[in-house]
Amino acid sequence: MVAKFGEEASGKHAILAGGLSPARIERMHDTMRCHVASGRLPGLVTLVSRRDEAHVDAIGTLAFGSGVPMRRDTIFRLASMTKPFTAVATMILVEECRLRLDEPVDEWLPELKDRKVLRTIESPLDDTVPAKRSITLRDLLTFRAGYGEVIFHSWNCPMQKALAEARLPLSHWPFADSPDEFMKRLGALPLVHQPGERWLYHMAAEILGVLIARVSGKSLRLFLRERILDPLGMKDTDFSVPDEKMDRLPPCYRTDPSTGQTAIHDPARGGLYARPPAFEGGGGGLVSTVDDMLAFGRMMLNNGAYGRERILSRPSVSLMTTDHLTPEQKAASPFFPNFWDAYGWGFGLSVITRRQDVARRPGCFGWDGTFGTSWWVDPNEDMVGILMSQRVPDSLSMPAIVGDFWTSVYQSIDD
Repeated sequence: MVAKFGEEASGKHAILAGGLSPARIERMHDTMRCHVASGRLPGLVTLVSRRDEAHVDAIGTLAFGSGVPMRRDTIFRLASMTKPFTAVATMILVEECRLRLDEPVDEWLPELKDRKVLRTIESPLDDTVPAKRSITLRDLLTFRAGYGEVIFHSWNCPMQKALAEARLPLSHWPFADSPDEFMKRLGALPLVHQPGERWLYHMAAEILGVLIARVSGKSLRLFLRERILDPLGMKDTDFSVPDEKMDRLPPCYRTDPSTGQTAIHDPARGGLYARPPAFEGGGGGLVSTVDDMLAFGRMMLNNGAYGRERILSRPSVSLMTTDHLTPEQKAASPFFPNFWDAYGWGFGLSVITRRQDVARRPGCFGWDGTFGTSWWVDPNEDMVGILMSQRVPDSLSMPAIVGDFWTSVYQSIDD
């Protein structure tokens, strides 16, 4: 069942199903409208589904200076919300015994054989020691492979400069060459730490995308389409937007550092998603809609099943949504301020480990995207929440709109 509220809704004071307060849902609408009215973004779409009752709110317009309204079928750049899809695809191959969690990935990724490891994060690239063991699939799924965002450790270390010179993500995004070239450039660089030792963000998901393609013998896009997207009816989720759907893709905005004014980061027509990419990034390349993300969320909420389709087994979903990091690994793995106080990391997504706010509690899992998207699943509340907007944050911290959305979702629970 689906109910709508906000500007396009009728009967918005009607009693809402799913155990949510109509007045508090309206409060959430007002809070989200304030973010649009602030001028930071032209519009957004939210979806809250509890007990299979979905409440959708589309606020504002598709672009600044446009009269085209945001709609529930607006297509958004997911950025890092792509990562859970990549993890699910990997687990499909694990369930088929085509990959094994604790076996080295050397056979399929020979570029990563015989790794060298930097002596320290500040070491020059030739100051290395041998890796103690090979990188395993589990290392990649838990982001403990030894490659990733060193910017959280050091802004100007030699490794960060080498990643930028090689035009590897996220120093440069998206990667603009082939999957084989991606692996060639990455394989020329040492690991930042020993396999399995610490957590580093992002790069492992890109490696997994290449691994899935090589093991399956299909492009990452085709594997996702056949094994996840089509079975879930996710017709608008892809690595690019076809011309006939381009009018549903908004621009993505950012703050111009030279002027402090809002500028277009990526346009719709002629932008990054107007054509199929050379590199289908497992770490951040998909676009989607709130309804497509709801289907994916309900599949995960239902332990891998969706209608008559089963994407994963219940044990696989449980494994994916378990925190796999030790306290020592978290202490040695800097990320956003105080992140590890309440969050852990499963397979390609984050999990809540401690309640410290109105929003979310242990057992929740999901992830966010840097362009202003957020997707989380709460099995305890039988709930999926989705926020879709398109604005690059001004700093390495959670934008206020994301926190306000989740506070608003949870304050609306009325049972």
